[in-house]
Amino acid sequence: MAEILDRAVVFADGRDWHVRGLIAGFERRGVPADIVPLERVGFRTGAGGDPIRIPGYDGRLPRAAFVRTISGGSFEAVTVRLGVLHGLAAAGVTVWNRPRAIEACVDKSMTSLLVARAGLPTPETWVTEDAAAAAAVLAEAGGPLVLKPLFGAQGKGLRLIETAADLPGPEGVAGVYYLQRFVAAPGGFRDYRVFVSGGAVVAGMRRHGETWITNVHQGGRPEAWTPDRRAADLALAATEVVGADVAGVDLVEAAGGSYLVLEVNSMPAWSGLQSVASVDIADRVAGDLARAAFGVGG
Repeated sequence: MAEILDRAVVFADGRDWHVRGLIAGFERRGVPADIVPLERVGFRTGAGGDPIRIPGYDGRLPRAAFVRTISGGSFEAVTVRLGVLHGLAAAGVTVWNRPRAIEACVDKSMTSLLVARAGLPTPETWVTEDAAAAAAVLAEAGGPLVLKPLFGAQGKGLRLIETAADLPGPEGVAGVYYLQRFVAAPGGFRDYRVFVSGGAVVAGMRRHGETWITNVHQGGRPEAWTPDRRAADLALAATEVVGADVAGVDLVEAAGGSYLVLEVNSMPAWSGLQSVASVDIADRVAGDLARAAFGVGG
């Protein structure tokens, strides 16, 4: 059995504003924390200690790990990094988010499948690898549909599809067409982000856009918003369905004031949300993980 140290690791590519806030939150609770890029973690068997080798840990493991980012790489490289997370969780490390949750959220098609199978309201969605089938979907369902990259983030690569002529070839979608019914929200271009941590809603924001793409990184304007009970319950249910401990749940308002789940993000950024939220989000997340792993919080 591996020796577990009373330390936390934040897996991240650098020491950005999010990471500094998490480290400070751990330290306020007496938990030493290290920043390690996940791609620097490997395996070594037959040399004593745990086979997972985290730089500076000499075959030992931290009690907690927070996955802030998983940098891009080849399919093989990303598979190894997820394997590291699976191995840490199997060894008893409290990993947020757990690799199963990350896998369920980074693949939008799996998120949609799990959310729909759980009976949660979500826009009608189609996934196919066949360009002709994608055109047939558009012909039958009618536009507009939103074409999303399967592994995209921050609103990048979104396209509004009105006619078959708008559909790119397979090379333009990495071989997978992920199509979702466009929902025209009442009141203009807007949607909602609900941030969940440790089984509770931490904060929310309403995002307004000059266009239908409302992501803050694409020019959307965040506005303070307190999720009502329907939005909060739906966000919590969606987070539970994908198995996440921390999530940014994107909702859109449908006719009659109900909500639909657009996406569940397992490695959400929160700079836009923090600009309009009263709670220190990084501190709250660090406190929730410290409570789960070390029994300390507050």
